[in-house]
Amino acid sequence: MRDAFFTCRKNVLLAKSTSTQVEGIFAATRGRSVPEEQEALLQQWLEEGAGNLPASESAPAVGRVSATLTSDWLEGSELLMTSLSDLNSAPEVTWCAGQQLTELHPLASSEPQDHAVAELAKLPAEETVAVVGSAPWAAVMPQMDHQIVGCATVDVEGQNEDPAVLAWSLGRDAEIVPVEPPAWTIQDMEQFQPLPTEVPYHEILWRDWEDLSVQPYVLEQVSRNVPLFEFRVMSYNILAQDLVEQGLDLYLHCHPDILNWNYRLPNLLQEIQHWDPDVLCLQEVQENHYWEQLEPTFRMMGFACFYKRRTGRKTDGCAVCYKHSKFQLINVSPIEYFQPGLDILNRDNVGLVLLLQPLLPEGLDLKMVSPLCVANTHVLYNPRRGDVKLAQMALLLAEIDKIAKTTEGSYCPVILCGDLNSVPDSPLYKFIRNGQLSYHGMPAWKVSGQEDFSQQLHPRKLLAPLWPSSLGVTDNCQYASLCLSKKSDRRKYSRDFLLQFHFCDVACERPPQLILLEGVTDAKPDRPAHWPKHAAVVNDPDPQPFFPRSSGVIQHGLNLTSVYSHFLPQRGRPEVTTMPMGLGATVDYIFYSAEPVENGNRAGRRLYQDGALKLLGRLSLLSEDVLLMANGLPNPFCSSDHLCLLASFGLEISSLREELK
Repeated sequence: MRDAFFTCRKNVLLAKSTSTQVEGIFAATRGRSVPEEQEALLQQWLEEGAGNLPASESAPAVGRVSATLTSDWLEGSELLMTSLSDLNSAPEVTWCAGQQLTELHPLASSEPQDHAVAELAKLPAEETVAVVGSAPWAAVMPQMDHQIVGCATVDVEGQNEDPAVLAWSLGRDAEIVPVEPPAWTIQDMEQFQPLPTEVPYHEILWRDWEDLSVQPYVLEQVSRNVPLFEFRVMSYNILAQDLVEQGLDLYLHCHPDILNWNYRLPNLLQEIQHWDPDVLCLQEVQENHYWEQLEPTFRMMGFACFYKRRTGRKTDGCAVCYKHSKFQLINVSPIEYFQPGLDILNRDNVGLVLLLQPLLPEGLDLKMVSPLCVANTHVLYNPRRGDVKLAQMALLLAEIDKIAKTTEGSYCPVILCGDLNSVPDSPLYKFIRNGQLSYHGMPAWKVSGQEDFSQQLHPRKLLAPLWPSSLGVTDNCQYASLCLSKKSDRRKYSRDFLLQFHFCDVACERPPQLILLEGVTDAKPDRPAHWPKHAAVVNDPDPQPFFPRSSGVIQHGLNLTSVYSHFLPQRGRPEVTTMPMGLGATVDYIFYSAEPVENGNRAGRRLYQDGALKLLGRLSLLSEDVLLMANGLPNPFCSSDHLCLLASFGLEISSLREELK
């Protein structure tokens, strides 16, 4: 509930602040037709605003509407007991004609707060906001075109405001120059533009916390007093700044200011600090930003961090951070998917696998709780190269198999995070979740399900084996050197070594036990003249272990299922984690170890139930239509083109459980 209050309070001002982009849309709509739905919504809001006008004032003109908002901030449980619709209707809104600025006048609460806010009208437009107890970064306002002195005032009675609220209030004195932002042109779709109003981000981007600990099977375990080690895991593609600047065509819907790293960084850090994960898996982390800004800040927040940059000329990579107050590092293994000489592994993507030991309170033995394996990766994007995606995932699963396997041959709990660039129920997704995939003859574009290339005349098809045996990875996604039986003497010899025995002397000798048949086996054959002379047999310097390869089937035994269901039943729409070119898709995931249900296979989909690692809660995702209302991603509130994923887990403390029985 505290999380909901934070999100709402932060974004009331973000939604009501003056935006050059929104005002530009107002100006652009004058003189051209407005889509029917937007026009009706605009008319409705104008009528509601006109109802609050004194009788002497006239209705405001379209394109020059702004609002002066006066309201009492609801604190604590009073806000939490108020629905969003009630919260929106609570403030007194006065519509003013002929005014280009939006003023926010929060009233002081009846009880004094810790400190009074200094007079903001005297502060410069770009200011570092420091609050006692806050993080050591600053919320930086985008530079405005002009500053107007004395055109509006800010009530200084507001106390103890959120840093983001204070920072955004500094920019309300800017002159607005109507500029029509570029729009995304997508076939069979309307132009991707923000609504011609000030967008209420606190409503549109509201994300609920789903408490899954109230489910019957979890309550049954709680009733048995099963002790749990609880922790939170976040997976977040934070959008590397170099990739923004290299692909500006993907962000034409965004105002340039919100794409600036100095604007995005405080938003990203504040979001991470607010949700307070214990394990943080990040993708698209730019190397210089990591070492100069992110890693020092995370260290001050109590994280221990590991980073792996992509190979080649790429400047971003993956990072895994964990709270050293909750975990202790056992092992870390970076993975490079690029393998010289292999066409199927010729891309520069990377991954990280960590083995962590949960830390229990003093007096409890660490052996009471199992280690936790955490993996993070960013798989190749190219929708046409599903073969590469599968090979990269097989290499990652082989590394997890090596790190997570115990001495008894079982696996410790695994959490796999990342941007997999594959949609739900695609073959790659099914491979991870169901543990098996028959790929032989499958079109490569079909593996990820990102795009439909069925009209392509000669698509690339997957053939068995998918990768060569020289990679050292079996079709069970295990390293061959680790999965062979100790008694196995079988070896795979090179072709050159075996060719030595074609014309050797032993091959020309008559075996003594051979039955004598006149004219058939009664004489030793003469060596043909064209046969090469006998050469000494040379031992194979490096015989490869022999392991069988199946015909077009790969599998793994990690038993992974997804934290998210990928569907929003209350809205009847699929979940979305990103919006490339205005089209919503789910490509980001958190998978975790579970136990397969016996005889639980429904339409080829394996069913799971929680085992030692239990899913206790998750942060809800949004649908495509909701993000379209907020002008897609990124936007002034969400500073990445992906949404963060957050889940709460509980790990059984096994020894205590046995003592309680």
